[in-house]
Amino acid sequence: MTVWIALLRGVNVGGITIRSADLADLFRSLELEGVRTVLASGNVRFETGGGASARAKLKSRIEKALRDRFGYDAWIVLVTADELAKAIERFPFDEEDSSRQPWVIFCSDGDVAKELADAAASVDDQKADPTAFEKVSPHLSVVYWNPVKGTTTDTAFAKVLAKARYKSTTTNRNLRTLAKLVD
Repeated sequence: MTVWIALLRGVNVGGITIRSADLADLFRSLELEGVRTVLASGNVRFETGGGASARAKLKSRIEKALRDRFGYDAWIVLVTADELAKAIERFPFDEEDSSRQPWVIFCSDGDVAKELADAAASVDDQKADPTAFEKVSPHLSVVYWNPVKGTTTDTAFAKVLAKARYKSTTTNRNLRTLAKLVD
């Protein structure tokens, strides 16, 4: 059995409200085992047969079920528990720095992760004001982001990340939330 984490994009924000109990019921109806939701932000941990090679088919099946049941344009990023643990372990910044927000951006496409990292590196604000530096670092299909608290919607990188073209391939989680998913 493989332990998976489904990271839903845009749940319980922007008018898309899904109760955790309903979300868990949906995953159980797909005959997935050990279903557990974590927080109310679209995080589902579950188990199923088939390893990482089953990712694309499983992702498609879950997204279709979400669309059918909840009536919204659902996108998820699907990672194994091992992949998630490695993403947490590799966080390259000081996670104890209380002046910053430790974020991990998951990309279902490695090219998107590189594109986001390249965009962050070219942000003019960082060159003009070193204190505004957002601390962005890519690793495979993950981008680590460590902006100053209170700036996660205002920075140049936040504006890049918010572009509609990334909506179907990315989702971000706070490092503290991720720790709850691997327990």
